[in-house]
Amino acid sequence: MKTRILICSVLLFLFCIFGCSQKSEPIKTLIVTGQNNHAWQVSHVVIKRILENSGLFTVDIAQSPAKGEDMSDFKPDFAAYQLVVLDYNGDRWPEGTDKVFMDYVRNGGGVVIYHAADNAFRGWKEFNEMLGFGGWEGRNENDGPYIYLKEGELVYDESPGPGGSHGMQHEFTLNSGNREHPVTKGLPEKWRHAKDELYDRMRGPGKVKDVLYWAYSAPDTGGSGRDELLIFTVDYGKARIFHTALGHAGKTPEDNTAMQCAGFQVTLLRGAEWAATGKVTQPVPADFPTETTVSLRKDYREQQ
Repeated sequence: MKTRILICSVLLFLFCIFGCSQKSEPIKTLIVTGQNNHAWQVSHVVIKRILENSGLFTVDIAQSPAKGEDMSDFKPDFAAYQLVVLDYNGDRWPEGTDKVFMDYVRNGGGVVIYHAADNAFRGWKEFNEMLGFGGWEGRNENDGPYIYLKEGELVYDESPGPGGSHGMQHEFTLNSGNREHPVTKGLPEKWRHAKDELYDRMRGPGKVKDVLYWAYSAPDTGGSGRDELLIFTVDYGKARIFHTALGHAGKTPEDNTAMQCAGFQVTLLRGAEWAATGKVTQPVPADFPTETTVSLRKDYREQQ
């Protein structure tokens, strides 16, 4: 008996030394940026800060040449990363870069589509399937149906009309569409988002997998009068794709209300971890917004 107890004690000691002390390696992440009709100079810096402040990610930047410049040498090594965050809306990549990126996605790579990245590359069908939906760049009924919710059900609306719009920036309430998904599990059913653009009338050829959060686009703010998808996943082969339309970048990291919203940051972090690994290990933070109260993280880290 004493021998058995001694052996168990030794095994427990070894487990604590070699098992408990081992931490997961940070998720190797690439942010693609460099062109955008939004303030990419602010957004990619802030996204990097949010991800790295969590301690879960290490982040590199792939910055494209400026608009109109030679793109032939823009060749990020997507396969070297567990996660790719798209903060890009600009000139088309070289054909070889297109192929390498789509190979990464088809092979099950993790992707986060952030805000105006869903405006990019109207003419690239596979990319638009991966987005789920997009807007602007002249999109219309030829680019896929409008995708929204009606009475809690997904609608793929073939009606003609332009794709992509938003009313005035304002605070609005996010409503859960799936409380059991790893990204949303434990988060409130409703929460108040800081002043932001509320994308509506989005359309595309993709298939939505999980509606995580949606918001009503009120006509009195210039909106569609529909329940619009703002955070969701996309059904695209083996890939895990997390799409957030939130987070319009301000003029500086300090003047940046939408991205300072704790709800934006937490859902981005949870969506990024899920896209990279298929799970979420992060606890629900105490500073998450409530249904009636906005919560800001001005330094882009959890408030203790």
